[in-house]
Amino acid sequence: MPLSLYVHFPWCIKKCPYCDFNSHAIIGDVPEKLYIDALLNDLKGELEHFDISHSFISIFMGGGTPSLFSPEAIERLLTGINNLNPFPEAIEITLEANPGSVEANKFREFYAAGINRLSIGMQSFNDLQLRRLGRVHSASDAIKAAEIATLAGFSNFNIDLMFGLPDSTLRSSIADVKQAIALAPTHISYYQLTLEANTYFAKFPPALPDTDNILAAQIQCQELLLAAGYRQYEVSAYSLPQYNCQHNLNYWQFGDYLGIGAGAHGKVSHARPGKILRKQKIKSPEGYLNSFGKPAIEAYIPVAEIPLEYLMNQLRLKQGFTAEQYQLATGLSLSTLEPALTECIAQQLLQFQNNYFRCSEKGWDLLDSVLEKFIQP
Repeated sequence: MPLSLYVHFPWCIKKCPYCDFNSHAIIGDVPEKLYIDALLNDLKGELEHFDISHSFISIFMGGGTPSLFSPEAIERLLTGINNLNPFPEAIEITLEANPGSVEANKFREFYAAGINRLSIGMQSFNDLQLRRLGRVHSASDAIKAAEIATLAGFSNFNIDLMFGLPDSTLRSSIADVKQAIALAPTHISYYQLTLEANTYFAKFPPALPDTDNILAAQIQCQELLLAAGYRQYEVSAYSLPQYNCQHNLNYWQFGDYLGIGAGAHGKVSHARPGKILRKQKIKSPEGYLNSFGKPAIEAYIPVAEIPLEYLMNQLRLKQGFTAEQYQLATGLSLSTLEPALTECIAQQLLQFQNNYFRCSEKGWDLLDSVLEKFIQP
């Protein structure tokens, strides 16, 4: 089973009103040395606890805003991880970054430190919409950040882009996608703004475009991405050939991953189906620093819930899954998906072609309804 590593950095310059991730506005200086020490001690404990003997296929540094840390701190972290679990030659190492000038000016040093993939949270190229989203960068900052990433040596970088934004129109959505394509990223994450619970926008919702306008923007912008060579391989992920995000693919294919850092999640299969363990670290940065990597949550996934857990990830992918892949990943036979599987095929929500089960276009539009059919009574 492939193994990845997720590293969480919980600090941001400010909390965006739509964000429900474990992120906290900076008060004072980021405790770089303490946090890197804690991350490495956390990883050492994880590797010893799970008796991990195989290398990571990918590392993803997310947040929060990992690019707030200095390149020296990131290099020390990567050196420490490599010492604990030596990297294979083809490892994918992603750093999430904001396009603000302070962070963008570090891109060359991040590349020298060992980062080989950036994920830049641009969200829009419209200054009005960026202000409504509470972003601290401008459209010109976003464009410049992509140019800096290319000059820094990054041949693989992602742009995060959103649609269905406050004050957006079909014209502004198309302009955003055209500008993103012009910057020549290898990967574009293109997803609709949702008003998540426990966010400022949930309490004070902004006026959003109506459903017809959102759908029109989605369809026309997907056509633009396809025409530019970006293939949709997941609900919100588009890439040039050979540039799918390996880290996220491992999540979606129900692979294993360790999670270190405040609030980080992990999943490790000791034995399938009965011993697939999920862990979550303590969420508060202060609590995490004092926890020595002790998890806040640690429990085996109940066998009855594994089919739904698998499908929640796998059905996000365009290619779908085979019976053999399901059995290998879960330890369960395909019969555990019945009768819902047959029902979804009969209702043309799922298709079975060339030994693969996958969502139809109708099924993708109604994915939540599809998944509900697999909930155990």
